[in-house]
Amino acid sequence: MLKGKQKRFLRAQAHHLTPIFQVGKGGVNDNMVKQISEALEARELLKVSVLQNCDEDKGEVAVALAKGAKAELVQTIGNVIVLYKESKENKQIKLP
Repeated sequence: MLKGKQKRFLRAQAHHLTPIFQVGKGGVNDNMVKQISEALEARELLKVSVLQNCDEDKGEVAVALAKGAKAELVQTIGNVIVLYKESKENKQIKLP
């Protein structure tokens, strides 16, 4: 579980990132969760964009992605979700 100071730090780090995944009409599926989990292992911090044609609520999508990828939900702002998961082999981000 991330503390407030850590979330603030991660939000600042994620500010300059562009979303590399999009959740659309199909919603969240196992393949997407697997790919996001692999991307988190490589990057530790990433953004996911929720498209307007997505049938699910963006809050539910955020929780489903975080739970499925065993990641921490840093922030949901607008249609963008920020996820963090500490990498086992490739640690790049040092939390305060």
